[in-house]
Amino acid sequence: MILECVPNFSEGRRPDVVEAIARSAEIPGVRVLGIAMDADHNRSVMTAVGEAEDLSEAMFRAARTAVEYIDLRVHQGTHPRMGAVDVMPFVPLVGATMENAVQVAEKLGRRMGKELQLPVYLYEMAATKSYHKNLADVRRGQFEGLSSKMANDPPDFGPAYPHPTAGAVAVGARNPLIAFNVLLNTDSMDVAGKVAESVRGSTGGLIGVKALPMNTVSQGKVQVSMNLVDYPKTPLPRALEMVREEAGRWGVSIFRTELVGFMPAQALVDTARYYLQQFDFELTDVLEWALCRPQEEDQGRELS
Repeated sequence: MILECVPNFSEGRRPDVVEAIARSAEIPGVRVLGIAMDADHNRSVMTAVGEAEDLSEAMFRAARTAVEYIDLRVHQGTHPRMGAVDVMPFVPLVGATMENAVQVAEKLGRRMGKELQLPVYLYEMAATKSYHKNLADVRRGQFEGLSSKMANDPPDFGPAYPHPTAGAVAVGARNPLIAFNVLLNTDSMDVAGKVAESVRGSTGGLIGVKALPMNTVSQGKVQVSMNLVDYPKTPLPRALEMVREEAGRWGVSIFRTELVGFMPAQALVDTARYYLQQFDFELTDVLEWALCRPQEEDQGRELS
């Protein structure tokens, strides 16, 4: 029963701190597949996989290190955040169900509340309240607004007041998503905001697309930062092309794009099908993929 966890930490400018967090999670039974840092967002995104109990222990250790090193009182970045460990979602993969992911989220959330004295909000599929399903609603007000928020909306676990330096954390369970940023050839946040609003599902855009405008100061550009939470309904190429079209209305082109973390193989297939106009393209058409295929699967394949 393999689960994935994609914790987001509010640190993207100190490689030594990010490395310490990653090392904390490297325990037997858990693979840290990668960790992406972004200095403008001042945020890092880790991807780790493992059995439920091992993965839960690894994520607790990573959270403990983050709480030790990150002080949100001096944190500045373009990405919304309410905690040193801002969000910690569990995703069912091989042999795991969403119920398994929810159980791990609940167990870890309770432990983080008790042992780290972190207020914990359960979100998405693990949410205990309907208005906690959407992460943006849980995080509204950010770190600076936590005291006011908790007066009317107490956490599921932990103290009903913010941790003085680490804030609060959202722990949840969800399906796989694609985190994808599109940098625009402009420094206008107004344009980025208009494009994000057009693409975002909640404001009349594409199904399952969350989008925010962000300023990438170090590159002199702005970006539309997207989460594709239902990529089968809205494939990556469709979201990208809508960003291109909406930006073009304001005379702005795309500079480049960024994939944050990992994406499912199906998203790569969707992208190849769209841009190659080859609608029957499969991963089995990739040479390296074919080389990894068991030899017995080659039997009976037609020559072309």
